[in-house]
Amino acid sequence: MPLASQVADVVVSNCVLNLVPNKKQAFAETFRILKKGGHFSVSDIVLVGDLPEGLQKSAEMYAGCVSGAIQKEEYLSIIEEAGFTNITIQKEKRITLPDEILKEYLSAETIDTFKHGSTGIFSITVYAEKPANCCAPGCCD
Repeated sequence: MPLASQVADVVVSNCVLNLVPNKKQAFAETFRILKKGGHFSVSDIVLVGDLPEGLQKSAEMYAGCVSGAIQKEEYLSIIEEAGFTNITIQKEKRITLPDEILKEYLSAETIDTFKHGSTGIFSITVYAEKPANCCAPGCCD
């Protein structure tokens, strides 16, 4: 980000970080620009289980933040690895894709497996803080 370190009190994002190929760098930069004691609130799309290949490769799904999604646990781990604390999922909602859309990318059998299996696409809102007493790299730059 073309911003100085420790300039922001709050960072807000709505399904943008999900589309960034290097999510580790995106959260590291968010950490860097936040002041000590600052926080972020990010809404994004995450997965539980493996998204069917037809949906992963779809441009429409990419534009809708779905095909760029990563596993929920990996997403939360990246946030923690960046140095954030008090990581909280404030909202979580399963996303149900209409059959009309699914039929464009998946066979009937794959649709049935996708809809009735353990795999899911979720919208989450995550809150996390940069510690006020931060001593990690990026805290004192």
